[in-house]
Amino acid sequence: MERFTISLDEKLAKEFDRLIRERGYSNRSEAVRDILREKLEASRLDREEAPDCIAALSYIYNHHERDLAERLTAAQHDHHDLTVSTLHAHLDHDNCMETVILRGPTKAVRAFADSMVAERGVRHGVLNLVPADLNAGRKHQHGHPHHDGGPDHPYHVHSRPKT
Repeated sequence: MERFTISLDEKLAKEFDRLIRERGYSNRSEAVRDILREKLEASRLDREEAPDCIAALSYIYNHHERDLAERLTAAQHDHHDLTVSTLHAHLDHDNCMETVILRGPTKAVRAFADSMVAERGVRHGVLNLVPADLNAGRKHQHGHPHHDGGPDHPYHVHSRPKT
């Protein structure tokens, strides 16, 4: 572990300590590490140095909008190579929220997310990207059959955040 020292003016140090307490960090070092990871990941994404990512796309939409739920589901099926899982929640009589877990090439994930949020009737959408190493080329057997008698999965993909 490498150590370094930083100097902060009193006001900034107090604000930082308040943030540490609010977020539940046990010390300044943990907070600084998380902030550095966040900034490094954002920088990689901005410079397009993160070819792969894992992501969460969350959006709210009016489920009364004509065929919108079907269009959103069809888009996820059309991009099954990116879509890992979807959580659907009913917010009220008119609105639903979905969070789609995505994994794959960063450009493809962004393009897919942009297309989902641009659908008529989607009211709000946010994409949270995390640069990742996807070792899709390292395939291996699961070594266990499906419980329903179906075939073994031939491989699975490991996803690891970059930092």
